Amino acid sequence: MSGVGLAALEERLARELELIGHDRPEWVRPRMFEGADVLDVAVIGGGQCGLSAAFGLRSQGVRNVMVFDENEPGFEGPWETYARMVTLRTPKHLNPIDFGIPSLTYRAWWEAQHGAEGWTAVDKIARGDWMEYLRWYRRALALPVTNGAKLLRIEPLPEAGLHRLHFADGKVEQARKVVLATGIQGGGEWHTPAMVRDNLPRSLWAHTSEPIDFAALHGKRIGILGGGASAFDNANFALSQGVAAAEVFIRRKALPRVNPIRFMERVGFTARYPALDDATKYAAMDCFLGHNQPPTNDTFERAAAWPGFALHLGAPWLDVAEHEGRVRVTTPQGFHEFDFVVVSTGLVSDPGLRPELGQVAGLIQRWGERVVPTGPRNALIDAHPYLGPAFEFTARQGVDPAPLHGLFAFNYSALVSLGLSASALSGLQNALPRLVRGVADQLFLDDREVLVAEFLTYDEHEFLGAWPVLPEFAA
Repeated sequence: MSGVGLAALEERLARELELIGHDRPEWVRPRMFEGADVLDVAVIGGGQCGLSAAFGLRSQGVRNVMVFDENEPGFEGPWETYARMVTLRTPKHLNPIDFGIPSLTYRAWWEAQHGAEGWTAVDKIARGDWMEYLRWYRRALALPVTNGAKLLRIEPLPEAGLHRLHFADGKVEQARKVVLATGIQGGGEWHTPAMVRDNLPRSLWAHTSEPIDFAALHGKRIGILGGGASAFDNANFALSQGVAAAEVFIRRKALPRVNPIRFMERVGFTARYPALDDATKYAAMDCFLGHNQPPTNDTFERAAAWPGFALHLGAPWLDVAEHEGRVRVTTPQGFHEFDFVVVSTGLVSDPGLRPELGQVAGLIQRWGERVVPTGPRNALIDAHPYLGPAFEFTARQGVDPAPLHGLFAFNYSALVSLGLSASALSGLQNALPRLVRGVADQLFLDDREVLVAEFLTYDEHEFLGAWPVLPEFAA
C-alpha cells in the first residue's frame, strides 16, 4: 500500500497546528535602530537546529525571526556536504524536532510516501532521506531562511540592547537576540594534529569535515587517522568511490565498543542532565569524552567487507612526512606509504576559536575558570563555555556582561553545560523547549517595564452587561 502523499500530509499538519494553537499571537514590540528594522531573533544556521528553533519560537509568540545560513538552499548542515555515513547513527524512533506534532514527525513524512507497512523494516534513517525531510520541514512550515549568508562578525551594541551582524556579502542585520545554531563545529573548530598540518602540503591531506573528492583518488591508497565513527564512514565512502585501499589507524589497542549516548537515551539522562551540580557534570563529561563513539555495526561491516580495507590497532601516528610526492606515515609497526591521508580526530569546543565571536570571546566564562572538579582537570572540558540554563553565554567574573546579553550558543559547545542537546539528535527533543522559552523570557524581561506598565493601565472592557437590565433587553 502506498503512502497518502505529501500534499495530504501537509493538509493534516496544518489542521493539527490549528487544533493545538501552535502559532501564538505576536506580543514582542517592534524595534527600529538608526532607521532600520530590528529582528527580535536572528538564528545563525539553517540546519535541523536552526529550523526547529525558528519554528519553536512561534509557539512563544515570537515571529520576527530570520534564519541565516552560509550554504545554498537544500545544502544546510552536514548531510549533503561532509557527512558520509550511509544512515544516521541515532535510533529511528527519536522525534527530535517535531514538538510532539504527529504529522511533523519523520515517520509521518516517510509513511506518507512509502506507506505504513514498511516502517518496521527501516533499521536506521538514511542520510539522504533525513536531508529530504529537513527540506520538506522548511517548506511545509514556511520558515524564513536567508541562504548564502556567511556571518563574519557579531558586533555588540549593549547601549541599545542589540547585536549588529556583519555578513560576508557586506550586508548588515541588527537583532535583539542571536541564536548560534551552528552545529557540531560551530562552538570551536575541528582538530588537526600539528604533525599533519605542519609537515604536509595541503594537497596531500584533508579533514573529514571538509569536501573531499574521493573520485579523484580512484585507484589510490589513503590512510585515515582516528578511531571514531566518522573514520569508518569515510573509509566505506572512499572505497565505494573507487579508492583502492583505505586503512584506518587507531591509537587504542581495541576498537571502541561502548556508546554512552545509548545509556543517556535509555534512562532519561539527557533530559535531566542540566539539573546536576557542576562537579557531577564535570565527572560525567570526563567519562563521556573518554569514549570514542564507535561505528555502527552496519557501517563497520560495510567498510570491513571491502578488499581494500585495513585496520591498524595500537598504531598512533608518530610522524608524517612527504616522501617522493606521497605521504609516509610512521607508526610503532613501521612505515606506511599513502597517496593521500584523511584526519578524523574530532573537534575542540572553545569560543575563542570562532571568528564571529572575536569581539566578545574574551568576556565569555569557561568551565576551566568556573568549576573545580573532584578529579583531574580535563583541558577539553575546561575550554567549553559555561552556559546558563537556556544556552545563554555567561560572563567571566569581573567583566561587564552587557555585550553578551542576548547571545545563545545552541551548538555542540553546549555539551558540558547542558548535556546532549544542541546539534545532537538524541538531545534536541528536550533542548528545543528550553531554548525557545529562554529566548522568549529574555525578550519579555528586557521589556518588562513597558509590558507591566501597559498591564497596569489596561482598561479594555470585556463585560458589557448592566444592572438593572435595560428594558430593551428584558424580553
